[in-house]
Amino acid sequence: MPNTLEASIDIAASPEKVWAVLSDLRRMPELSPTTVKMIALGGVRDGAFTVNVNKVGWKVYPTTSRIVRFDANRTLAFRMNENRTVWTYLLEPTATGTRVVETRTVDPKGLPGWLTAAIKVAMGGEQKFEADLVAGMEETLNRVKVAAER
Repeated sequence: MPNTLEASIDIAASPEKVWAVLSDLRRMPELSPTTVKMIALGGVRDGAFTVNVNKVGWKVYPTTSRIVRFDANRTLAFRMNENRTVWTYLLEPTATGTRVVETRTVDPKGLPGWLTAAIKVAMGGEQKFEADLVAGMEETLNRVKVAAER
């Protein structure tokens, strides 16, 4: 499994407007095709703990994460407690608005063994799993674009 998956998009809106969409984690169900709910306990800030409900097909499952980078109008990143992956949104100003790069980075220790097995058995194997993740990232970024350009 590669260490990093990435998707990006150019948005015709200022970094501040894009940030307002991305940093409102209550909107994550509107933005992410796999998020049912995301709650930042104590507010959205560096170090905040989040409780999440996710759905892929008929599978619904809870996760938790910690916000590990919160740099207003620039970077939002959270580390999933269950699998140690880090999801990052990087906002870069452009001449026409903002470029957003979303990455999913695997911890240097790799994915937990239970997850590797689950990917093989329940998620169609590593190649399909990664393709589905990238497709979800692209869909999320397209939804962010639509919301920010309104």
